[in-house]
Amino acid sequence: MQTAALVITGIVALLHIYFLVLEMFLWDKAPGYRAFGHTPEQAAVTKTLAKNQGLYNGFLAAGLIWGIYQIGRDWHFGFHILIFFLTCVIIAGIFGAVTASRKILFIQALPASIALVLLHNK
Repeated sequence: MQTAALVITGIVALLHIYFLVLEMFLWDKAPGYRAFGHTPEQAAVTKTLAKNQGLYNGFLAAGLIWGIYQIGRDWHFGFHILIFFLTCVIIAGIFGAVTASRKILFIQALPASIALVLLHNK
């Protein structure tokens, strides 16, 4: 179970790196339009906000990667780092589902929830 938890946590981290790239660098390009369903006009107006949001996603990814690294060095410390950052991802996913798009619940919160449950089943 521990290996599965770390693999899924790694996938969650990679997803957040992908979100960072989409929001910070591709927001006003075709991949950003496809991913978020906005127009070039909307992208121009919201570009700065998207970059800010992308940065936060990068921080979530960094925290998850840090936690995975620490698990290998000090399980107890790494475990608590992962609990914190996975919980942050879940809360962000729930908030995004309520305020922006329901699919965020499945793309962001569900994988983090699975990782959190598996992490607790050591």
